Amino acid sequence: MVAPLLVGRREIVVPGDLLAEGDLRPGDNVLREDNRIYALRVGLVDLEGGRVSVVPLKGCYFPRPGDLVIGRIVEAGLTGWEVDILAPYPALLPMSETYAKGQASKADLSAIFFTGDMVIAKVIAFDRTRDPLLTTKGPGLGKAFGNRVVRISPMKVPRLIGRKGSMITMLKRETGCRIIVGQNGVVLISGRDDRAERVAVEAIYRIEREAHTKGLTDGIEDMVRRELGR
Repeated sequence: MVAPLLVGRREIVVPGDLLAEGDLRPGDNVLREDNRIYALRVGLVDLEGGRVSVVPLKGCYFPRPGDLVIGRIVEAGLTGWEVDILAPYPALLPMSETYAKGQASKADLSAIFFTGDMVIAKVIAFDRTRDPLLTTKGPGLGKAFGNRVVRISPMKVPRLIGRKGSMITMLKRETGCRIIVGQNGVVLISGRDDRAERVAVEAIYRIEREAHTKGLTDGIEDMVRRELGR
């Protein structure tokens, strides 16, 4: 039987706090010594699939393969584009990782993605010895179209998504907005009207501010319904 946590889920911890003993596995921002797991960062405790992690309250985005990110085209190179994904390292989107056909010149690349364009992409490689490599091949990937762009701390993205997607699913349902969340903290919002988009933006910023509080999903749902007159 897997031993339980010694602290509560979503509880704020500091470096050195003992989180668990026994068979639970260490995740991000924790340290295992013998059969004990300690926090390495100030943040919120998370437990999923028998894996204990600490979600930092502050910090920048560090890419991981498989992450969905929303970035901005910085410039076109000879074989691809440099993309700002709000990480310490500029990302590269090769032409071979897009649906562009054939060989293209730098002028042709600029015609596919203009400087300043927003793109939805996935990280396919990154190991800190080279810049992150992106792809826009896949469902829902490519040039981003959204009425509003919101930026939050990447550390608060798990709270915005919620356990098994509960928070973001509720927010989409109640506002009627299309909401795309990048792991790098960039969120695209497109709704049926300006009011719904505005309420969605307000809700996202409140989730960021109050990520550590209990009962947040119910509180956000009540706020959205009240603001939209339901």
